[in-house]
Amino acid sequence: MNRGRILLVDDDRDLLKAATDWLEINGFSVAAFHRPEEGFRQVMRDEPDVVVTDIRMPGIDGMTLLSSIVRQRGDVPVILMTGHGDVTLAVKAMKQGAEDFIEKPYDADHLLSILDKAVEKRRMKQEIARLQGIVQEGGGAAIVGDSQAIRDLRNRVQMLAGVDIDVLIIGETGTGKELVAQALHRQSRRSAGPFMAINCAALPESVFESEVFGHAKGAFTGALSDREGKFEHAAGGTVFLDEVESMPLSLQAKILRVLQERVIERLGENRLRPVDIRIVAAAKSDLSGEIAAGRFREDLFYRLATVDVRIPPLRQRKEDIGLLFGHFASLAAHRYGRVERSAPADLLTRLRQEEWRGNVRELKARAERFALGLDEAGPGESPATGDAAALPELLAAYEAELICRAIEASDGHTAKAAARLGIPHRTLNEKIARFGLRERRTEP
Repeated sequence: MNRGRILLVDDDRDLLKAATDWLEINGFSVAAFHRPEEGFRQVMRDEPDVVVTDIRMPGIDGMTLLSSIVRQRGDVPVILMTGHGDVTLAVKAMKQGAEDFIEKPYDADHLLSILDKAVEKRRMKQEIARLQGIVQEGGGAAIVGDSQAIRDLRNRVQMLAGVDIDVLIIGETGTGKELVAQALHRQSRRSAGPFMAINCAALPESVFESEVFGHAKGAFTGALSDREGKFEHAAGGTVFLDEVESMPLSLQAKILRVLQERVIERLGENRLRPVDIRIVAAAKSDLSGEIAAGRFREDLFYRLATVDVRIPPLRQRKEDIGLLFGHFASLAAHRYGRVERSAPADLLTRLRQEEWRGNVRELKARAERFALGLDEAGPGESPATGDAAALPELLAAYEAELICRAIEASDGHTAKAAARLGIPHRTLNEKIARFGLRERRTEP
């Protein structure tokens, strides 16, 4: 698989050829230019995954090229190659939209690492944009993910949507059962009709029957007029029974009658009313435990479970975590009017290592906090407060603060800062990227 399409710009022909050969040997496709204006024209003709350009060049320099690309091809990341005296200029370029910078003479493996991250980040952004387009077209009912489990889920939903049959959705809390129900509705012939969601756990038993089936005038104290229930109101559409395992046992027989005969009887009324609805129910488990405990009717289960859809928990599709996190963070940034930020690679690695007992719902909450800047701490600040701060978090914050001080004491020269800290230059650059310190550096 091609690791990415790279466009190189450098007036040093020998360096340009050496870099091109190295990148091509390592699986990248490369277009190389020693004239910046030719490189820019190529970007406009066939935008690459990443542009790598020197800063100091005769005529059009790297800063001018960066400005032009950011203005006209803003989604193409630009990485700058700098000399030792250009670090301050590179930091300024980062503020103007550069993706990253690498100091000459650079370590070839380090360049590969930077390019891999930039390519992955751009491709993730493109995928998020594609999925958000699907979400908008589908009225918010898109199932986001690229794992085999989610592709299989989307295929099953698409297949069942065209068949007007009742469906049981099984999935843990937070996996997106209502989202799947909405997708079934929107892809069905009933999409023009209502989608009526009923949370069986939230409706008290005393009002459940009246809410779901409706009531006649005088059926009980306070029933001053006839009232249409949710099943009737959903005529021509879909009724979603969420947490169906919480439905009062006394009402399960009446729901079973609706499933079998497609008729309802309003509370306090003696006539049957036909209803044209599709029922999609959702449960946290396959209901076998509830049936064994006598809390759920076995006949209702078999009627509901003629066809089922099982949603995998997030821990079984961790390859989707980065995509989902970016998707939710992007939506939150737009909703709250914040600048959209990309999650650093080390954060995504940590996210993939978590268990996610709250599944996608928990991940969404984390992404929204990230978009609002509430889930991270800067150097010198603990992500947690008081005694609750974990030792690794405190050590990371202290290390980041020491790096900031060393860079400031070295007038922005990372090579000198690395020497002060007693670590390799490459290691320091990796730590700068991991802690997100570039924007914190000040010009001398």
